[in-house]
Parts: sequence; C-alpha cells; structure tokens
Amino acid sequence: MKFIVSSTYLLKQLQVLGGVINSSNTLPILDNFLFELKDSKLTVSASDLETTMSSVIDVESDSEGNIALPARLLLDTLKTFPEQPLTFVIEDNNTVEISSSHGKYALAYADGNEFPKAVTLDNPSTTTISGDILATAISKTIFAAGNDDLRPVMSGVFFQFSTEGLTFVATDAHKLVKYTREDVQASQVAEFIMPKKPLNLLKGILAGNEEPLTIEYNDSNAKFTFNNSELICRLIDGKYPNYEAVIPKENPNKLVIGRTQFLNSVKRVSIFSNKTTHQIRLKIAGSELNISAEDIDYSNKAEERLTCDYQGDDMQIGFNSRFLTEMINNLSASDVQLEMSLPNRAGILTPVDGLDEGEFITMLVMPVMLNS
Repeated sequence: MKFIVSSTYLLKQLQVLGGVINSSNTLPILDNFLFELKDSKLTVSASDLETTMSSVIDVESDSEGNIALPARLLLDTLKTFPEQPLTFVIEDNNTVEISSSHGKYALAYADGNEFPKAVTLDNPSTTTISGDILATAISKTIFAAGNDDLRPVMSGVFFQFSTEGLTFVATDAHKLVKYTREDVQASQVAEFIMPKKPLNLLKGILAGNEEPLTIEYNDSNAKFTFNNSELICRLIDGKYPNYEAVIPKENPNKLVIGRTQFLNSVKRVSIFSNKTTHQIRLKIAGSELNISAEDIDYSNKAEERLTCDYQGDDMQIGFNSRFLTEMINNLSASDVQLEMSLPNRAGILTPVDGLDEGEFITMLVMPVMLNS
C-alpha cells in the first residue's frame, strides 16, 4: 500500500477529524486515525465510539488497503512541514514510512480491521439544509444546554423538524433558547436530541459554508453528510422536557434597549455583584432603567441609569448576570426586547432586528429572588 498526498491538505483534514478523538480512551485503537485506501481515494476516519467522522481525500495511488495510524504523532509531524507532497509506504516490519523532500520518518501502525465500524442507519428520515444555517442554529443554542450528567436529555440540543419549519432548543433549567427557521422544511415530523460534542465539531466546520448538507436520522443515530465528509453520532436517549409550557405567554411589560449599551452596563455592574449569586437588579420606571448590584460581604456596590423604551408597570426584577450576559452576547441585533410579567416569572429576550426572513429566536431567562 502506497500513496502520495499534499502535506497541508492532509493536515487540514486531519485537524478537523482530530476533534473527535478523546484525550484519554479506554480502547487504545481509538487513539488512531483509520486510513482506508481504494482507487486513489483515501478515507480517513476518527471515532470515540459515540461519534465517528470520516473524510475522503484525493491521493495519487494505485493500491488499496487499510491501516490505523497514531493520531497525535501524525498531527505533530504534519504541522511542521511546509506545503509539499508526502509519500506514505507500508513496510513489511509493521511500520509506515513517510518520505518528504527533507527526510524519512517511520511510525508503527495498527491493524485497520480492529478499528470500530461506523453504524449504518436503517431506513432513516432525511432533511437537507444549508451548512451555514445549521452552524448558526448550533451556535445560537448550544451555549444554553446543560452540563448535568444526571439529566442527560438537557445536556444536548433538541432538534424538532416538521413540514412547517425546523426548531432547535437548548435549556439548562435556568435559561432556554429556541431558534426557529421557517424558510427550511422537513418532509416529515421528527424529534431527536443531539449531544454537544458532534455539534461543536459541525459548528466549527460548517460556519460560512453555503453548501447543502444532508441530515439522516432514526431513533438512535444521526448522520450528517457534506462536501467530502460525513459524521455519524449516537443520539441522546430520552424525552425532552415540554419547553413550550415554560415560556410565559402573557408578558405585558416590554422593554426595548440598545443591545451593546445594555450588555456593557450589565457587564460593568456585575463586577460588583455577589460572587456566588451574580445577582443584578433591574428597576424600571417610565423610560428609565436602573441596573444595580451589591456585594454586602465586601461593601461593594454599583448602579447605572439608562434610558430605554418601556411600556408597562413599574417593576423590579433580579437576574443572574452571567446568564443575561451570555444571552445578550449571542444576539447580533442592534436593539433587544425584554418582555416580563412578574418578578418571579421568566423574562423573554428577543432581538428587535438583524434576523433573516423566516428566522426567529426566543431566549428565556429565569429570575432570581431579590432580597429587598
């Protein structure tokens, strides 16, 4: 088995696939990339048993075979090469010899047949979507997903596909984000929960990529196919909580304010908040928004006044500033709207502008009890 490939092209593909590999694996074979060569096409795969990703790379070759090569060693070596063709040759003594214009490097390989086989999906449902839309949907929601191992269903992003549109939801019980696209439809209704790791990989690869991407899914796995790559992952098992029930419907108090001004003010004031609760207080009366925080243990306090557009009753409500900052940061609008009903009911944050036709985003943040 022998092939010739461009060093930078190979490195670029392997760096993407390297994101799948865990730093500590129970099975030693998972520390390797699987190289499968056939008809001048090299398929490279990486897996952590839950997620498997593979890319097809064009190489010069007239042989075929499969081997597993140590990922870390290969990546560290490739990073040091300037652009040049590299020749990989399998030697008899269980090593692969890589020849560059400067020298030769031999590394031991493992048997490719030991590498776990990727799952095949039986009669899956299929949806096609632009890569960039999926990347946006992931980045707008994933930050709100939980990290609680006891509630695995909330540690992923909930995909809800229907003939009316696609909805992506993430929540950790303190904050919730619902992102909807009505300009993209699925052929049939489907719901599944995607784990964070494959989503973060997809987000990084697909950002700015207008190419269509195919999503195939059944009850236990999902497969994403784009360009020359595919990613297959196991879905999170379980029923997603009824998030619609949590979103308050009647919110008579509406506050509209410049996003950057609001964000900077919350950030500044929160420096003076209690380090465990991160509590800030919003006091709204007329067209004035008063943001304050106090850390009684250290006698630190801060207060800022902003003008805003407000319709509703005068009210005071407390929020965890970290959640609020995270949410405002993830909106790209110039103005945001905060809708509230009572100080003990969730506030709803939405962008006033900056969305595409058919694109909707709703963020919900739970209040914290104010110590008067």
